[in-house]
Order: sequence, then structure tokens, then C-alpha cells
Amino acid sequence: MSRSDSRLRVGIVGAGPVGVILGQALAGAGHLIAGASAASEQNLERLDALLPGVPVLPIDQTLAASDLVLVAIPAEEIAPTVSGWAATGLLRPGQLLVHTAAAHGVGVLSAATEMGCIPLAIHPAMRFTGTSLDLARIRESHFAVTAPNVAVPIGEALVIEMGAEPVVIAEQDRAKYAEAVEVAGSFSALIVNQAIGLLDQISVAPARALLATLVRSSVEAALADGHQHLNPNRLED
Repeated sequence: MSRSDSRLRVGIVGAGPVGVILGQALAGAGHLIAGASAASEQNLERLDALLPGVPVLPIDQTLAASDLVLVAIPAEEIAPTVSGWAATGLLRPGQLLVHTAAAHGVGVLSAATEMGCIPLAIHPAMRFTGTSLDLARIRESHFAVTAPNVAVPIGEALVIEMGAEPVVIAEQDRAKYAEAVEVAGSFSALIVNQAIGLLDQISVAPARALLATLVRSSVEAALADGHQHLNPNRLED
């Protein structure tokens, strides 16, 4: 039986919405959440609500208890954090180390890789609310997977177990991937917010309801059309 087929002890470092929801998904796939490290009161409350009974542990104990470490922390903190773990001997050979940042591949986990850990970058291309509603959205989502060639099947298997569809992204393409998902997510939110504001100015009470079908149908049409070269003249019409 391969590593990805067995029941793993999972440790969560960073109990924000992404870490806790992916922990829920992994637990739903039969893996054991062995512990989680959280600092803020909000994250502790979220952990208690969505993963009740999971031990809240110091980071060193979370790492020691885990076959798979889910590193759900800000992108800029991953490399120094993992390097610190490696330097202090908190990681062990064969341990799966999974980060969830869009912008990075497995290069930021190089200190762990040198110690014999198996590095994986798995980014869920979706917006998280930090509630159980996200579990349903996972089943409609794609997750970007970047890993050494021998570990790609492990990353794909984990994504499938969580209920999503894996998409393999090469290490050198992660920056462009991150730009694409950021543009799609942030720009969509900005435009919808602006449209709601305009309707509020003219006292259209059901502004969000009015725009909902329009926005969804427009996005679906754009996705169906695929990439089109923009005509500046059309933008002025």
C-alpha cells in the first residue's frame, strides 16, 4: 500500500480558514487529525467549532505527532518557518510537508526536502469562508499541485481524497498561476462591489439579488468562450 493510500496522522500549523477546512476534508477522507497549532483567539474558536476534540498543541508537538504537516500560513512566512524547523531538528525523513500558498511551488520547502521530507504545494483555487459551507465548494473546485515527479501522485491522491480535482502546475509556472487566480478572485470581487455601490446610490434595494444572475451568467459565458484577445474599442462602447 502506498503512502497516499494509508491513514495518515495530520498536523495543522495555521488554523485559519484554509487550514481548518482542509483538515476537515482530510478527516472526512479517513485521516486522523493528530493536532493543530493556533495562536489567535479567532483561530482557536474556529478550530473548536469545526474540528472539535482535536488537540491544540505547541508547534513542536504538532510536528512530532504528524505524518503529514499542513502548513497553512502566509506565503512570506513559509520559507523562514520551515527553515527554522529543519535547523532545530523538528522534521524527520519521510514526513509529508504540504503548504497551501498559491505563489510558491516546493522550492520554499527546500530546507525540509534536504532533510528527507516529501514536499508538496497544494493550493485550493477557491475562496474560503471558514465555515462548513466550504466543504461543499471543495467538491466543485480544482486544486493546484506542485511536487517532485515522484511525489505528484501523492499530491493528486490527497486532493482527490478531499473531494476536489487536482491540476498539476510546474514549479516554474507557479507565479503565473498565482497571478491568474488573484486576478480572477480580486477583480471579480472589486467589480461586483462597485456595481452594488452604484445600485445603492439609486436606491435599488435588492442590488445583490439583481446582480446575482447577471454576474453568474456573465462569468459562465466568459468561461465557455475561453481566452479572447481584448479589443480596446469594445471596452469603450
